[in-house]
Amino acid sequence: MNRLTLSAFVAVSLMTTAVTVDASQKRSQTAKNHFKVAHPCPANGKTKGSCPGYVIDHINPLACGGPDAPINMQWQTIAAGKAKDRWERNPCR
Repeated sequence: MNRLTLSAFVAVSLMTTAVTVDASQKRSQTAKNHFKVAHPCPANGKTKGSCPGYVIDHINPLACGGPDAPINMQWQTIAAGKAKDRWERNPCR
């Protein structure tokens, strides 16, 4: 396996590896960084740093057993993120 193929394999493995965390645990910065590389900021196209007007959201909430992994992340506007946070405060459905 050459270096490029190995690097691609490692990147895909890291992006799809699911780590389940309790909602009170600290979120994985590594998982967020891998998400940003695969999904640049919709506001400025950057893969590092802040993304004005957007937050990274867990599609399936961590409190409901969703994994802290890039495959469970999406960009969301700040307003949509706040609305979803209010909805998620209800017990898992």
